[in-house]
Amino acid sequence: MKKLMVFSLLVSTCLLVSKAQHAKPNLVFEEVIHNFGEVKEDGGTKTYEFKFKNTGGQPLVVHNVKASCGCTTPQWTRQPIPPGGSGYVKAIFDPRNRPGNFNKTITVLSNASNATVVLRINGKVLPREMTTEDIYPRNMEVIRLETSHLAFTKMTPEQVKEEKIKIISTSDKPVKLGFLNVPAHIKISCEPEVLQPGQTGLIKASYDAKVKNDWGFVTDNIFIIFNDVRNYSNRLTVSASIEEDFSAWDANMMKNAPVATFTEKSWNFGQIKQGDVVKHQFVVKNSGKKELIIRKVKASCGCTAIKPAKTILAPGESTSIAAEFNSRGKNGRQTKTVRIVTNDPKNTTVTLMITGNVAIN
Repeated sequence: MKKLMVFSLLVSTCLLVSKAQHAKPNLVFEEVIHNFGEVKEDGGTKTYEFKFKNTGGQPLVVHNVKASCGCTTPQWTRQPIPPGGSGYVKAIFDPRNRPGNFNKTITVLSNASNATVVLRINGKVLPREMTTEDIYPRNMEVIRLETSHLAFTKMTPEQVKEEKIKIISTSDKPVKLGFLNVPAHIKISCEPEVLQPGQTGLIKASYDAKVKNDWGFVTDNIFIIFNDVRNYSNRLTVSASIEEDFSAWDANMMKNAPVATFTEKSWNFGQIKQGDVVKHQFVVKNSGKKELIIRKVKASCGCTAIKPAKTILAPGESTSIAAEFNSRGKNGRQTKTVRIVTNDPKNTTVTLMITGNVAIN
């Protein structure tokens, strides 16, 4: 009799569990993947509605719907859905500025027995036809440029490099281009010198690192003038990173190279009052086997760094670099840098950080 009662109890329990499980809401989508096919980038947003049913025995609540990127905005049925009821999750895809294939997911979170369901949309965005503004995004009065930055990137101290910028005239009259504030290490011209209405051209420039005679990341500002009228508002930024080329060094040369080792690369001066001046000594040591040359010390705006009296360090020798921060006119959190350029082949440029807070009296 006892065995029979235990068996009956187990059967009853299983039936109750089965019934409880059946009573839970259940989320069933008609489909979980939709292919939009080919869509135009400038064709506006595309929408698809994923339909679903609650095949369970309790009301279904969709708690949240998350898209894998900002290009897809989901909408969904927010009220509870009774057993046998239907709902939707709407995917709104924006193809603007997203040419090429796409494959995005939409995660649906609910109180259903299958609490997480992942939907997917895919397709291909056909790129729109480029406009003049797209090709030449930088506007300067009567011309447009593809960029206003001539970046010569990494250069050796003896190198001469050339770069160019594409331009187009937006004037209804001929425009003559000229340049102001051109330093000796840069040669720059426009081809053609005079642009006819709607005509394209090139700004060509060459950079002579030997004439520049500097180290590390350096910038210059050149100004474009039109029809010989002096104007300092149309600026071209010219940059280069002048470094030694160690690519030909073999393992033995690298092993015996100078090594710049800093006891610290950051200093926090804590909290000071506005107008206070704080100073710090950064110590650099030559941990290598050949002479270390400190080629350049440059501080960012807001602080100064003094090049050490000793700029050539024998193996094992150390020196200090004095940094000074003047908080006059400053307020709140401050972050300043000091860049050190050496002949260490593994770390030609090291950036030291100076941080802290400035409080107004």
